[in-house]
Amino acid sequence: MTTVPPQVEPESLEVVDSDETNFEQQEVAGLSQAQIVRKRFVRHRAAMISLVVLILIVLLAATSIGWGPIPGWWKWNYYTSVGSSSGEGATLAVLGIGGPHLFHMGDFPFGADGALGYDNFAQVMRGTQQTLVVVFVMGLVSTTIGVVIGALAGYYRGWADSVTMRFTDLIITLPIVLITAVLGVVFNARGVWSVALALGLLSWTQLGRLVRAEFLTLREREFVDAARVAGASDARIIFKHILPNTVNVIVVNATLVMSGGILLEAALSYLGFGIQFPDVSLGSLISQYQGRILTGEPYLFLWPGVFIVMIAMCLNFIGDGLRDAFDPRQKRIPKARDLRKSRETATAVASK
Repeated sequence: MTTVPPQVEPESLEVVDSDETNFEQQEVAGLSQAQIVRKRFVRHRAAMISLVVLILIVLLAATSIGWGPIPGWWKWNYYTSVGSSSGEGATLAVLGIGGPHLFHMGDFPFGADGALGYDNFAQVMRGTQQTLVVVFVMGLVSTTIGVVIGALAGYYRGWADSVTMRFTDLIITLPIVLITAVLGVVFNARGVWSVALALGLLSWTQLGRLVRAEFLTLREREFVDAARVAGASDARIIFKHILPNTVNVIVVNATLVMSGGILLEAALSYLGFGIQFPDVSLGSLISQYQGRILTGEPYLFLWPGVFIVMIAMCLNFIGDGLRDAFDPRQKRIPKARDLRKSRETATAVASK
């Protein structure tokens, strides 16, 4: 007679780290959603460093040669020749690089144009100002259009969704650089505002699709049904109930659009269709001085490119930090010291 051994229930393979869960709950206990997002963003080191660097770039560009009502402290301006001193090399010295000083700007920190006689530092600062204007105006215009079109398509669906999405598909197929260049030639608009508006009117398509997807999901939620039963209008439901729940998608995408706008503006100016003389942008400076690399003046070409890369990287890192801060699935991995303190706190509370 064969004896059948008793069935043994297998142990559960799922392991839940209660310490980490308790630590996460204690960390956000009593905080509002805005406070949680702010706390997560501040903890993102790359995003915070990028934010500080971007603020310093804006302050340097605004105060050096002046910007609107802000007076400038730099001795040269971007639109007049520096005369007989032109053609001098870069005099900037940082931590002993470029000179014996720890920090020394000199008369021409970024060099001076030997042919035209312009101070390169003043021109780079003016180019940074114009590029920042293009980027932020473009981000504002594209975000506004994308949110409005995406909200209408996702909330009303039906024919509104079909018309807006087919229009979005049409805009996607258009090459942004080419269309902006054609608009600049046709309307003879080469200023900073015309370039910014043209780029903004053509850069909203991705955000529009993302907002539409969010609205399609959120319009079926219980709080929207409750608002309808309470007699709320469509405009109130869209702007007061659904739109605040899509702010994470909007903010993150806006920063990414702005970082891409820097490269688009630089490409337009490089091709000769963006901001043109007598004004300058970082892209037009690269186009103007691209041949100086082999003539002994590479610093004229180098510095505009450095500022383009710095601004684009700062905006990208800030966008990454905002994405991680808004994403509820992003959890902090606590250190051993944090877990130990969490356990000690829980033990002390339990013993009382």
